[in-house]
Amino acid sequence: MSVIGIDTSNYTTSIAWFDGGDGENCSRLLPVKQGELGLRQSDAVFAHIKSLPELSGRLFSHFPREQIQAIGVSTRPRAVEGSYMPCFLVGYSHAKLLSDALDVPLVEVSHQQGHVAASLWSADRLDLLDTPHLAWHLSGGTTELLLVEPEGKNVCCRRIGGTTDISAGQLIDRTGQLLGLSFPSGKALDILSREAQCVETFRVKCEKSQFSFSGLQNKVSQYYEKTGDPAETAAYALRCVSGAVFQATEQAMKAYPGLSVVFSGGVASNAMLRKKLEPLHPVFAQPQYSTDNAMGVAVLAQRMGGF
Repeated sequence: MSVIGIDTSNYTTSIAWFDGGDGENCSRLLPVKQGELGLRQSDAVFAHIKSLPELSGRLFSHFPREQIQAIGVSTRPRAVEGSYMPCFLVGYSHAKLLSDALDVPLVEVSHQQGHVAASLWSADRLDLLDTPHLAWHLSGGTTELLLVEPEGKNVCCRRIGGTTDISAGQLIDRTGQLLGLSFPSGKALDILSREAQCVETFRVKCEKSQFSFSGLQNKVSQYYEKTGDPAETAAYALRCVSGAVFQATEQAMKAYPGLSVVFSGGVASNAMLRKKLEPLHPVFAQPQYSTDNAMGVAVLAQRMGGF
């Protein structure tokens, strides 16, 4: 028997199917004009409303509806008080309609919880959902190091580190804008950085797994002014980000010895970051499940529904 998961984040419209073992995710990036760094929430809501019916039609075209036992949906960015974005209302409204029409339970989770579950599923480490572990949520809007603990069949994510200002994704997208790349800039910056030869970096100050990226943004701009080289600037920015994440992870592993470290979120698909973190033996999602997707929502719905 199977479940459906829906996620309407600030970057991607997603709907997924999961049967307890296998799954499929259908996604579409929200359209952003060249040179801009995202969408207003009203525009994001409109884009989700346009995309979700087409994506659901594509998914339901080859999965029997009679086997659906629950509908899962992300209703907010994080499972903390005050966490809210209007774009998640689109996913909730579609999920509630499906739940009522099919007379099956509706399971609500957060976008962040879905990211963690998707990473573990794609890495074949769903066992970690039942034990404490560390997890990074590295995305366009979030750079948080979490202590993840079981909470029934869901997970509780408690922030223990990360950025104190702009996120890794924001820094990457602003670097992309500086270099004339499209939004989101993560993949293009990753590819561009592979042409670089220099190894210069700026060591971001990190204490108790906390760091700031606002100063790094200025350093990246200054580096580009000095070199005029897009590839070297891309690599410089990614080296600095990777170094900060490495420091914070190393500090957290000393504070919480013996816990595995999981990486989720779109920034976690970056090749340089993955190589930098190899000595710490992290758990990385497959790149397509690092970015925003509904698979983790479906995984949690299947677990929480008791199927």
